[in-house]
Amino acid sequence: MKLNEAVSTFIDAARLEFGYSEHTIRSYRRDLNDFAGFAAEHGVADLAGADLELMRSWLWERQQRGLAPSTIARNVATLKSFGSWLESRSMVPGNPASRLRTPRTPKALPRVLTQEQMSRVLERAAARAIAGDPEQVRDHAVLELLYSSALRVSELTSLQLDGFDRRDRSVRVLGKGNKERVVPLGVPAAHALERYIAESRDALLSRRSEDAPAAMPRSGPLFIGNRGGALLGTGAVYRLVSRELEREPGGGPSGPHTFRHTAATHLLDGGADLRVVQEMLGHSSLSSTQVYTHV
Repeated sequence: MKLNEAVSTFIDAARLEFGYSEHTIRSYRRDLNDFAGFAAEHGVADLAGADLELMRSWLWERQQRGLAPSTIARNVATLKSFGSWLESRSMVPGNPASRLRTPRTPKALPRVLTQEQMSRVLERAAARAIAGDPEQVRDHAVLELLYSSALRVSELTSLQLDGFDRRDRSVRVLGKGNKERVVPLGVPAAHALERYIAESRDALLSRRSEDAPAAMPRSGPLFIGNRGGALLGTGAVYRLVSRELEREPGGGPSGPHTFRHTAATHLLDGGADLRVVQEMLGHSSLSSTQVYTHV
């Protein structure tokens, strides 16, 4: 079998059989396509030639280009997953990546906003939404929800309208590994979400193009984008959060994950139980949540 064919088959399996997130699939595809291109440059087209030596050469070449240790660690993880799948399908006699070592990456503490900074961000969003512009009302709800629920951006954009429970003030979330959990909301987030649904969602849905399929206003994705009635994309959320964080002092990342870090830290600072926060964040390991106790 050709290496490119094996890569394509693995990506299909990751999506259809394993239920991996689109983010993970994009990472796998990018890494393995790069590896296959490197192999082709070195005269390797068949799967049999994708051995440990070739993998080490590819990783070394990427290190020499100055890629971050975290990127190399992801590359190793991709090769290990690919190799394990090849072995499970009896396409190779053993996992060629099993002896690869993951480089140690320095653990940096996440960026966390202060209570005052977070209040300013949300107050600005609320002020912009006063006039009732559908996009501003939606953006206010997005920011309130990100902070109140500590969702990952992919989880937020995949929320469904029928997953919002007004009475319990909660949202049903599909997280990593297709694990479902119910996340509670604070009163401000619930109110912002109720206003968005009542006043703005239908208006955004009505912008769909004539060629786009008709959308059902009482079902489907919770957050609607600016054009054509399509769901709000992760890129739009990144831009929204980035614009807000640029106005606040402090360095570090400026994406939606900063809201997640901030929410988790503020919850623990307020006395929330570590296990409760772990469940809210959807962490499979308590150690992933414990990082916020050191911020």
